[in-house]
Amino acid sequence: MRRAPDERHQLALFTTGFEELRLSDDVRAAIAASAPVAFSLSGGKDSVSISHATAGLLDQLGHPRDRRFAIHADLGRIEWQSTPATVRAAAESIGAPLIVVRNRSHDMLSRWDRRFELGCRRYEQLLTYHLTGPWSSASNRFCTAEMKTHVILPELLRRFPTERIISVVGLRREESIKRRLTPISKREASCYTRKRGANILTWHPGVDVREDEVYAYCERHALPLPESYDLGTTRHGCAFCVLASINDITIAARAPGNRGVFLHLVDREASSTFSFQPDRWLGDIAPELLPASLAADLARGQAFGAERRELEASLPANLRYIKGWPQRVPSLAEAAAILTARARIMAMHSLTSPYTSAVQIRERIAELHDVQRLKEAA
Repeated sequence: MRRAPDERHQLALFTTGFEELRLSDDVRAAIAASAPVAFSLSGGKDSVSISHATAGLLDQLGHPRDRRFAIHADLGRIEWQSTPATVRAAAESIGAPLIVVRNRSHDMLSRWDRRFELGCRRYEQLLTYHLTGPWSSASNRFCTAEMKTHVILPELLRRFPTERIISVVGLRREESIKRRLTPISKREASCYTRKRGANILTWHPGVDVREDEVYAYCERHALPLPESYDLGTTRHGCAFCVLASINDITIAARAPGNRGVFLHLVDREASSTFSFQPDRWLGDIAPELLPASLAADLARGQAFGAERRELEASLPANLRYIKGWPQRVPSLAEAAAILTARARIMAMHSLTSPYTSAVQIRERIAELHDVQRLKEAA
């Protein structure tokens, strides 16, 4: 994909080693005003190459180099071990000082652990109809929001409280169907605007760059890349991503530097009864790496997971969770079926609940139903 028709009025093309970089009118104006520019670096080939090329474009446009810096969100234990060094070297290659930020409450592993713990507590209190698994997903990418966006953007505002800020992000439309709609630039939501006037303009200069261009550019400029590519992965980010391909996740599982994280995640699969990806258990990727005790725990967790899914599928379909749940109050017979399924699922996880009879189940859902209707009426 090259250029969307509705963008023709606002973009300019620049050759900086790639076939073209995109520049919209709002970004051009901010550059002309010497706005601070933050290069978001993950360590992957796209962020490294596009940041490097964009630095050259900024030089062409007369943007002052002392108004640029690189920023990286450290995700903790789930990072490839080479990522910190790669990011430092990438920042040096574009001539920008590096800022490293982290979520102060948790890393990705502890966030998944905590999500499952809280899900169990909510299930005990009958605040959820189905047990909630630990993992993020394509439809619920809280990992990206909490570990990157909600850490990087506030840091930019803290450093530049009264200025418009340009955040350079190396997304490419070729990467996925969803990313085909990536704009050249966008103003971030109002929550990232201060009364004093600061706001963040996210710029995607490499939206139309092709993958073959990226690899050629990295080689031509001898740009630093992490070991994951040498091992054969197609993308770089978290060592283990819920959206990763079978190729990438298999390589990650067998990389010696990821062994501790791999075993931690398989242990969480076993204890939660939820597979790391919707159609794939991480523990099945490299079973030869599992200690005998963990392999046995995983087999038990997989069996419990299959039973849990059957139990949840047997529940009244029109009582399942949707926005505004619960939509109605179950009959006493339906409440009895819910009680039976819940009792077995709670036994799998050694959970306890104050709702131990069909009458109590029905009364609890009726209570939640009344609360929800009051909210909707307010």
